Amino acid sequence: MDQLTAKLKKIEKQNYRAYQQIKGQYDFSDYTFYIDYVQADPYASASRVRAVRPWSVTGLQWLREKSSAYQIAARDFIARSFAEFAKQDNSIDIALTGQTVLDSTAVLFTEEGIELRFRINLPAEGRSALGKKADNLLTFHLPKYIRRSTLEREIDKEALIHHCEIIEDQEFMRSQLDELGLIAFVGNGSVLPRVAGNCDLPMQDAVAITSPESFEITINTPNQGPIKGMAIRKGITLIVGGGFHGKSTLLNAIERSIYNHIPGDGRERIVTSLNAMKIRAEDGRCVHNLSLSNYINHLPMGKDTLDFSTQDASGSTSQAAWLQESVEAGANGLLIDEDTSATNFMIRDERMQALVSKGDEPITPLVDRIGQLRDEIGISTIIVMGGSGDYLDVADTVIQMHDYQAVDVSEKAKQVIAQHPSERHNECESPLETFRPRSLNRAALQKILADGKFRVSAKGNDSLRFGKEFTDLSALEQLESSSEINAIGWLWFQLAQLPGWSNNPAKEIAQMLEGDWFKTMPNQGDLAKPRTLDVMAALNRMRKAQFKASR
Repeated sequence: MDQLTAKLKKIEKQNYRAYQQIKGQYDFSDYTFYIDYVQADPYASASRVRAVRPWSVTGLQWLREKSSAYQIAARDFIARSFAEFAKQDNSIDIALTGQTVLDSTAVLFTEEGIELRFRINLPAEGRSALGKKADNLLTFHLPKYIRRSTLEREIDKEALIHHCEIIEDQEFMRSQLDELGLIAFVGNGSVLPRVAGNCDLPMQDAVAITSPESFEITINTPNQGPIKGMAIRKGITLIVGGGFHGKSTLLNAIERSIYNHIPGDGRERIVTSLNAMKIRAEDGRCVHNLSLSNYINHLPMGKDTLDFSTQDASGSTSQAAWLQESVEAGANGLLIDEDTSATNFMIRDERMQALVSKGDEPITPLVDRIGQLRDEIGISTIIVMGGSGDYLDVADTVIQMHDYQAVDVSEKAKQVIAQHPSERHNECESPLETFRPRSLNRAALQKILADGKFRVSAKGNDSLRFGKEFTDLSALEQLESSSEINAIGWLWFQLAQLPGWSNNPAKEIAQMLEGDWFKTMPNQGDLAKPRTLDVMAALNRMRKAQFKASR
């Protein structure tokens, strides 16, 4: 610590670049402080630092004996505690993940101890270094935040245990979904509505959801005991109902519950299979060498759909591509809202079939393939549907949302089918085909990276810079934070270091995400473990990525 103080006092009022001299490692007696990266000027990205506090001085050694989910939750709690202690100092920032708990690198449990990773904006006056002010920050105020957030008697232990048990129970419930034959579970008393479209906090005084008796099951959790709620079974589930009654609100809660939620969020008793993917229409996106023949065929001018590429996909083409890419990457469930879907991909009714013959229509609508997806390759689907009754013919379960409450109308739907039979024709002209994964040119990634001076960073929550390329990820609604996007970029970086073509990039990425995945990443605190599905979905949207179809 004395060494750091001496360096900082020496550079007082020097050019800001003099701060580069403080990069290194410092002993603060009860923790080790690392300055890994020093910003080049006051307006550049903040400096990256780490603090490693030995277990022996924290009183938190007992956390090491807990489950993986419990430890991830404890790390998240410590990060939030550090942020709370340091909130009066705007120059210190640790990456948090909103209402969700992710496997993040902001706080790590290592053999050496508890490691905090965060950013600091080093003080300046114009472009001059304020070394004395920096010394006060780094050697007086910062040590208090570090010690308080990693000391058992300073943090709220009761809140820590509650936080961890709630997360552990969610992880346990999610692990039971397959065995119970479910794609999702919505616990009674869950609060689904959010404050606003740009605020993920629960709406105050919102109506809590309760399962219909016919759907209700009980899951016994390790900490809270039995939790009752609505079972959403594998297969095809329709969510129907009038406008403003909560159809999309229920789907949004389900799609976001691939993650665990913090206590008080309202969704901490909702869990969804980790490999359920929300898909939608996405006009203008790119598609790389993908077989769309299950959904699109006999295009004008004989364009091949077995090896289809475009830089400007239509709504229907983009949604078909997203479906096929998700299956290729390992999805076991699809989440679809008709409001964000391409109508001609979803359905072609009997009158349109009569007007435009199948020979003149390249698209095989999802309604005619969805049963095959379920029966032949085990893909479940949850669809918000308010405008087409033809999906009732293929649905296993129909949930009606009324005043934000779920009602089982599956039997009523069967009566409607009997009383109002559809006269539309199934437009499948061929069996559902399965295809080997496409290959990815890793050398092309390396060239993109090198041309852009090896820069990798999230740009907000909807864009990723990789080398010289910026990839628009705004359609990936299930991404929770920029920390996931940063990690996606560094996973691509690892792929780029390998030679030639990858015959199964999704498999390679899944292997990279096993175990202590962060050990192959930079020493940064703003990384969070993404799903393989999302890494591949992002890669499919990089316009200069190079794939080739596997024959």
